Amino acid sequence: MDQALAGLSAFAAGLRTALLFGGIAVALVATADWAARTRRLSPFSGVARFLRAQVDPRLTGIERQVTRVGGHASATPWWALVVYVILAAVLLAAVDVVSSLVREALGASSLGSLGIFALALHWVFRFFTFALLVRVIASWFPRAAHSPWMRWSFTATEWMLRPMRRVIPMIGMLDITPILAYFALQIAEGLLTRVFFPSM
Repeated sequence: MDQALAGLSAFAAGLRTALLFGGIAVALVATADWAARTRRLSPFSGVARFLRAQVDPRLTGIERQVTRVGGHASATPWWALVVYVILAAVLLAAVDVVSSLVREALGASSLGSLGIFALALHWVFRFFTFALLVRVIASWFPRAAHSPWMRWSFTATEWMLRPMRRVIPMIGMLDITPILAYFALQIAEGLLTRVFFPSM
């Protein structure tokens, strides 16, 4: 168990280092590409020609999005850097989540079937809590709420919120049922843990 956790920690540390150096490289390339696009770097230099041939074709998707919302094409390298930072942060967060899940699973398995059942129950409540959070964030962006990436959160939580909406009125434009559902999930998990796993 200790070897598995040490391996995960070493992998996470290595990934952070690799992403840091990758970010530095992307920032340098973005700076050079921006300089070439804005003519601060001679468009006839070898660096500018290399960037046009090797880098710019890989940024066409980002450039299309930038120009679609009214941005200037010369800002594309900076937006590519922003995308890299966001993806790196998401990847690191995913690795942290997986490491946490593996740590919890190894700990629960050492307690036998009771520990595994308790962990499964905890993960179910964690899933519904996460779905509530995603649903609340998606509600701030009406277009995102209809995205397949967000729609699952509405399906996963509507069974909780629909009955609550029948008895709890909105406060102005604010629907407080997701907040109440969050606290209800925490209370329900605590009660079930005390009833079924009093020794844990």
